Amino acid sequence: MPHRQRRYLIPFRATLLPQIFTDVLVVGAGVAGLRAALAAAERGADVIVAAKGELEQSSTAWAQGGIAAVLDPDDDTAHHLADTLTAGAGLVDEPVARRIVEGGPAAVRELAAWGMPFDAAGEPRDAPGMGDLGMPARLALGREGGHSHFRIVHSDGDATGRALVATLGRRVSEAEGVRSFMGCYVLDLLTDEGGRVLGAITHHDRHGLQVIWAGATVLAAGGCGQVFRESTNPGVATGDGHAMAWRAGAALRDMAFVQFHPTTLYIAGASRSLITEAVRGEGAHLVDRNGHRFMPDYDERAELAPRDVVSRSILQQMARTGHTHAYLDVSPIGTGRFVERFPGIAAMLKKFEIDPGQPIPVHPSAHYMIGGVEVDGSGATSSPGLFACGEAACSGLHGANRLASNSLLEGLVLGETVGQAAADAASAHGAHRTKIVSDIPLSDRTGLDLADVRSSLRSVMWRHVGIERTGEHLREVGDMFAFWSRYTLDKIFDDRAGWEVQNMLQVGALIARAAAWREESRGTHFRLDFPEPEESFRVHDRWLRSDDAPRREPVDAGDELSVREAPSVPAGRG
Repeated sequence: MPHRQRRYLIPFRATLLPQIFTDVLVVGAGVAGLRAALAAAERGADVIVAAKGELEQSSTAWAQGGIAAVLDPDDDTAHHLADTLTAGAGLVDEPVARRIVEGGPAAVRELAAWGMPFDAAGEPRDAPGMGDLGMPARLALGREGGHSHFRIVHSDGDATGRALVATLGRRVSEAEGVRSFMGCYVLDLLTDEGGRVLGAITHHDRHGLQVIWAGATVLAAGGCGQVFRESTNPGVATGDGHAMAWRAGAALRDMAFVQFHPTTLYIAGASRSLITEAVRGEGAHLVDRNGHRFMPDYDERAELAPRDVVSRSILQQMARTGHTHAYLDVSPIGTGRFVERFPGIAAMLKKFEIDPGQPIPVHPSAHYMIGGVEVDGSGATSSPGLFACGEAACSGLHGANRLASNSLLEGLVLGETVGQAAADAASAHGAHRTKIVSDIPLSDRTGLDLADVRSSLRSVMWRHVGIERTGEHLREVGDMFAFWSRYTLDKIFDDRAGWEVQNMLQVGALIARAAAWREESRGTHFRLDFPEPEESFRVHDRWLRSDDAPRREPVDAGDELSVREAPSVPAGRG
């Protein structure tokens, strides 16, 4: 297969390039990467954070939703865990999920101590007695799809991600031993003959090609939403982390599972802008072109059903009504309250001259990559010296469908764990350089137009590897990717546009292959030709570059009794 042949994107001789040494190299500057960098530095490690964009270009910075954490006395981590397991549709690794949800309250309090401003509010959606560590005396708690309780904390309504990045970025800038290389594109992970990751080859906007040798490397490069034509992700989310880990020989897992957000602003010809799930949590309704509120027709949880259910329901209602989109009706909230609660979204609507007093046109879009680099409880991958966290990793928390606002929580809790483990590994092994030579012969095949390939792959991914899938179309997509790859992955490019397309080809092919293999419907993965879940597929699928088919891995169910015996939801709070 063409997407399996290439080891490095460019030819080079590592020892002839400028050399930089560090204990821990963190690839990515979202919540997971920044928290990992802080944790490694707290362990005394010298740390470099390398990111191809600026902090505000990360998916974390774009996050409108909040952080899910149990802060209400009427709530319980057992409830949060049970909601996570339900959303994950049988593929959540329970011990990992338990550790993350139990770490939520401390993570939020730590952020408050670091100066992150959390929204305060009055009854009924607040947590009393939270005035310690700089938190509001009464903390506003929102509710989103799949959650049985109000447990989502926000900053400035719909700007939680921006406030989170600002808070962590400030801590990183003040931390001793942390250097930040922004505008630094990480092309590939460097490995020795035994497969150990020794650092990375990078291209800096100002300094050109450089080699960063590291005792341990943390991959926190985010997701791959740009592989789809309709996406909520920033332009930097081209699957670079997934692709470079794959080329380095690391195992990837559950690549069929891509979460689609139900509500992005639908304006023909404009990029998709996210409308956070918290809007529905506040009471907004989804209606069709006829003004009919249709979600109760599909699920008893209505607008607060999990995202996969809502996205498919919107798609089906669009087909029934012959319309290109649905609408979000915020009148149950009230225009004044909507503008006060969601100032960023209100400003965005104003830019498009949309009156929030009228139904807002919405459409699902690719939002979050659930599959990723396989990691254990400490964030270690199958490649020695390489750790991963955040959207680039597959920790087992999300299973087949991510519960809303669990991703920022995961980045905080596991980011800390991974940073500590990477610092310990670096202390044990140290950074050292070795002779690594990448020789790539010049291609004698004709070239394809990169812009056309990028546009075409994104369109075909959206049409045939999107919310609804069939085996026939997935096989056709595989053939298309094989053709594009044959004439693109054999080329040598010297800029980001080329490297990104090569990464997108490899990641898109992996998603399509995993979706074709999984002959069932589960969570975000819906097959029209296999519309029901199949017990034989209640496994993690583990993909290695050397294998033609995935290996099946059992789900770590942990202590299922403790989940079944979770306390019941108090009356009036669910």
